[in-house]
Amino acid sequence: MSDRDAIVKARRIVVKAGSSSLTTPQGTIDANRIDALVDVLADRRGNGTEIVFVSSGAIAAGLGPLGLTRRPPDLATQQAAASVGQGLLFARYTSSFARYGTTVGQVLLTADDMMRRSHHRNAQRTLAQLLALGVLPIVNENDTVATDEIRFGDNDRLAALVAHLTRADALVLLSDVDALYTGDPRRPGARRIEEVRSPADLEGIELGGSGRVGTGGMVTKVEAARIAGIPVVLTNAASAAHALAGRPVGTLFHPADVRRRSTRHLWLAHATTGQGRVTLDAGAVEAVVRRGKSLLPAGVTGVEGDFAAGDPVDLCDAAGRVVARGLVHYDASEIPELMGRSTRWLARELGPEYEREIIHRDDLVVLS
Repeated sequence: MSDRDAIVKARRIVVKAGSSSLTTPQGTIDANRIDALVDVLADRRGNGTEIVFVSSGAIAAGLGPLGLTRRPPDLATQQAAASVGQGLLFARYTSSFARYGTTVGQVLLTADDMMRRSHHRNAQRTLAQLLALGVLPIVNENDTVATDEIRFGDNDRLAALVAHLTRADALVLLSDVDALYTGDPRRPGARRIEEVRSPADLEGIELGGSGRVGTGGMVTKVEAARIAGIPVVLTNAASAAHALAGRPVGTLFHPADVRRRSTRHLWLAHATTGQGRVTLDAGAVEAVVRRGKSLLPAGVTGVEGDFAAGDPVDLCDAAGRVVARGLVHYDASEIPELMGRSTRWLARELGPEYEREIIHRDDLVVLS
């Protein structure tokens, strides 16, 4: 079975639409575009496929009502626009899907919801229960409260992570560009890339930046396809029906790794930001990176940052290169006293509660 066939036969699909696919050039919600996209999703859903829809557009939808002509550069105004726009956007979806008797549920996430394991599990359970109840989840980043430090940065990456949360079979990314090209598609000579099977297929390709109302770009879409680990189609909203029907539109990204990584490891690698840095000696780097071992105090040579037990931290080699990330078992202030010591020595001198790892291997992911 080809990856296009896999999209046709997928029982659960995540579809993501960017801001430019949902709004007018003036920043207001484009009701006709939304209705057209809902028609496509409802048709596929009517054939027995579960759909999870990741929608951008909250900030863009709030620009018009606030009298703004472009996406504001400051965070406070972005949050204000999202506060106004999110309700308008979801109300429009509710009305449009109601034409098909479909109930929709709003799920707003921040990167912090992915970083905190309990929040991550709650999001996973909520999405699973919505699907079990026959509800179509509509997911967006909670731009109203997200800060620069805890943002996904774009909904492409959010969509890839949601695909893992929901164990989806395929991901469709809808953009204002109909495919990935070898260069700017507005310039002569730019060629559409029909399929991407490995990073080698992307050598020499110019990946453009974000548009007028969005935050993503081709870089984020390629990264999302790499994260997803399932067949991914990149195209525009006008080609959504063809993409879901398995027709050769857009760009098809083949899964880079047939062994799908666990949601937990994807969460650690792509939905968390290191709150500090722990430096490892050569032996610890070898043990963690190549042999899949836990990080013990004996292998730690330095610590930076102000983090608490349970926070994600970056693990670095002697040259400062980040080689892994994990959930630390100690506060930053505790680690200097533990560095270079064996767990047996620590247990004898400080108490049995210190006979444990800095980071357990189950809470650690190697970063390439």
